[in-house]
Amino acid sequence: MTILEVIQEPLGLAFMQRALLASLMVGAISGIVGSFVVIRNMSFFGDALAHSILPGVAAAYIYTGGAAASIPVIGAIADESVRLFLGGLVAGVGSALFIGWLTRDKRVSEDTAIGIVFVAMFALGIAIISSDPRAYGRDLVHILFGNILGIDDADLILMAACGGVVLLLVILFFKELTIVSFDPALGRTLKLPSEGLRLLLLVLIAVTIVASLQIVGITLMLAMLVVPAATAQLFSRRMHYMMLNAAILGMVGGVVGVYLSYYLEIATSPAIVLTVTAIFGIVLVFMRVREQVLRLA
Repeated sequence: MTILEVIQEPLGLAFMQRALLASLMVGAISGIVGSFVVIRNMSFFGDALAHSILPGVAAAYIYTGGAAASIPVIGAIADESVRLFLGGLVAGVGSALFIGWLTRDKRVSEDTAIGIVFVAMFALGIAIISSDPRAYGRDLVHILFGNILGIDDADLILMAACGGVVLLLVILFFKELTIVSFDPALGRTLKLPSEGLRLLLLVLIAVTIVASLQIVGITLMLAMLVVPAATAQLFSRRMHYMMLNAAILGMVGGVVGVYLSYYLEIATSPAIVLTVTAIFGIVLVFMRVREQVLRLA
């Protein structure tokens, strides 16, 4: 089998086309938002927020399906992907804003607030799932571990819409977000709304996580937020270059991971995570070797 045939074979399947397109979108937007996560040392927040969306997703799945879809208001959003997205979005944004409120006057440290909200929301999600024997341990597995091969056109539209909104806000507030991320003191000197920008970033992270839900799931979402951005940080000297490189690395890792899962017959989500992690390792070794060579030259 030639390289061209290796590339073309999966493209003949509609679900693989959707999976590849989704991996490109999520890889790009995760790399862009993840750059702020890495620069601001918010990896723990990203992980906590990924788990905090579980109760919203679980409630949307269990309590708005079936007979509930006949209710006019709920029926309008009866499509499962839309329901899960809206439920996760409400829980994710709500958790982000609540953490922001808890830490606004520094009386509660950020890591403490994140830990409290994280465990409470995740426990609530498990409690909601366990209330329905039909869902417990089976129907919501794809929420925990992703189901990129099950993505449909509605999912792609939601991902594109979320990605577009996040990208637009990042472009509009890029300068301000960069200043408060690298030099909060300068932000205060310039009288930037630091608290508002912090909340905006928390919401952007929440939206990115919800949009990426079916790609790698709750348990592996942190990898897409952190690893491509951490890799880009190794060789990027300016923020906009780091964001661009992280987006490219996220897309490459997503596409390669989807192909590896197809040919190796393994789960797609871990294949994507292992791919971006392998890229990080390769770049790290290359940069270390390059530094040693330059020292000896």
